[in-house]
Amino acid sequence: MTRMDQKLRNIRAGRYTHSDFMIADAKDADMGGGIRMGGPRRRKDGSTDGWRTRREFLDSIKAVVAQDIVDIMLVSASNLEVLTEEGTFRNSQVQTAIRANETTDVWGGLRHGNYVTHRSIPHSSAVLPRIMYGTATATPDAPVTGTDLGLYSMTINNDLAADLASLEAYKTFRAEASQIGFRHFLEVFNPNTATGLDRDAIGCLLNDHIVRCLAGVMKADRPLFLKIPFNGPAALEELATFDPSLVVGVLGGGAGTTRDTFELVHQAERHGARLALFGRKINLAEDPLALIALMRQVVDQALSPQEAVRAYHGGLQESGITPTRSLQEDLAITEAPLQHAKS
Repeated sequence: MTRMDQKLRNIRAGRYTHSDFMIADAKDADMGGGIRMGGPRRRKDGSTDGWRTRREFLDSIKAVVAQDIVDIMLVSASNLEVLTEEGTFRNSQVQTAIRANETTDVWGGLRHGNYVTHRSIPHSSAVLPRIMYGTATATPDAPVTGTDLGLYSMTINNDLAADLASLEAYKTFRAEASQIGFRHFLEVFNPNTATGLDRDAIGCLLNDHIVRCLAGVMKADRPLFLKIPFNGPAALEELATFDPSLVVGVLGGGAGTTRDTFELVHQAERHGARLALFGRKINLAEDPLALIALMRQVVDQALSPQEAVRAYHGGLQESGITPTRSLQEDLAITEAPLQHAKS
C-alpha cells in the first residue's frame, strides 16, 4: 500500500489530519507540449540556455521521487516506461500515475498551434492494457508492470455538443478501465473558450456538472479523487462538503509567484481540498525540491505562506541561486481567486 492509498483510507474513514493531505507532482507536460515541455534550462545566475531535453526532464522526475515527499508522480506513459526500466520507483512509496487522455485544450505547448482557441475535443493516445501489463491486450492474471492509476481529464464549456462529446468519451474510458481494473482520478477544467460567465458562476457550473456526471457512476467505476481549478473558497467548500466520498484536489494552473503556490495549497486545504496536484508551479521553480519541502510545511501548518516564501528565498541565497523575482515581488498574491481568499 502506497502513502496515497493509506491517506485516502484515512480521509474516507473520517480520520483526516494535515499529514493526510497529498501532494502530487504533475510531470506530464509532454502530453500537451513538444520540445519545450521540460521548461527552460535555468542557470544559477537566473539566465536560461534553451529548453531542457527529455533526459534532463526525466532526471528532474527522479530527483523528486528520491526526495520522497510527494505522494503521487504523474507522468506520460512513455516516460513511466523509461523510469520504471531504470528502477526509479523500486521500493518507493510514491504512487505512479499516467495521463490517460490529452484533450485538445491542453495542447498549449505546441509552437504555432491554435488548438487551444477551439472548444475542447476528447482525444487519447494511451493503451491501458499496455500501460498496466506491458501488452496491448488485457491479461488480468499478469502482474502490473507499469501502473494501475491514470488521470482522466475533461473540459466543460457550457456547450451542449462539446460537453456531450466529453461526457461520452469519459463513459467509454470508464468501461475500458473497468475491464482490466485500471483506477483513475478525474480532472475537470474550467471552460477553455468564452462563456460570458464570471468565476463564481463557472465554479457553480463545474460543481453541478461533476455531481450530475458521477450520479450515474457506480462505486467500482468512480474516480479515486478529483482535480479541479480553485474557483474560490465558496465553490471549493460547496463541493467538498456536499459528499464526503468525493475527495477533492486542486490543480496548480500557471506558475504564478511563490506566494501564489504556498497560498493556494494553504487555502485549498483550509477550504476542504485534500490534495494539491501542481505542474508548472513546481517544474518552473528555481529550486523545485525546496519548493516541495516547503509546501509540505505549509500544509502541516509549520509555516504560514508568507514565512514559507521568506524561507524559500533564504534557501536560494544559501545555494547561490538568483531568484526570478525579488522577495517583495514574490510575496505578492497575483492569482485572482486567491486574492479574494487570502489568509
